[in-house]
Amino acid sequence: QVQLVESGGGLVQAGGSLRLSCVASGTIFGINGMGWYRQAPGKQRELVAFTSSGDDSNYADSVKGRFTISRDSAKNTVYLQMNSLTPEDTAIYYCNAAAWYRNSPMGLKRTLEVWGQGTLVTVSS
Repeated sequence: QVQLVESGGGLVQAGGSLRLSCVASGTIFGINGMGWYRQAPGKQRELVAFTSSGDDSNYADSVKGRFTISRDSAKNTVYLQMNSLTPEDTAIYYCNAAAWYRNSPMGLKRTLEVWGQGTLVTVSS
């Protein structure tokens, strides 16, 4: 079907920057939208940023002006540039995609929501 693999997490000091990447792969598939969610310890998973196939993007209020989402459709990749990081940004970041796939070239087009395995971002004070 469709798989997502994230990279780019790590440990950074407050005020620093990180760039997350997420690559989608599959056999016969396409991506309608991709984005990032995060889940901090003891908290619910929340939307960070999402971009649709029309390049419209939306952000959580807490990251506006600091984070930028971008997408390379040719590479089925979405990026999250995170600047001015604070300890409150510490979380596991999950890539999410609204995708479609076919099991064969003439097969039924099916839609699905896909999640990556997550990448840990830790911001030290």
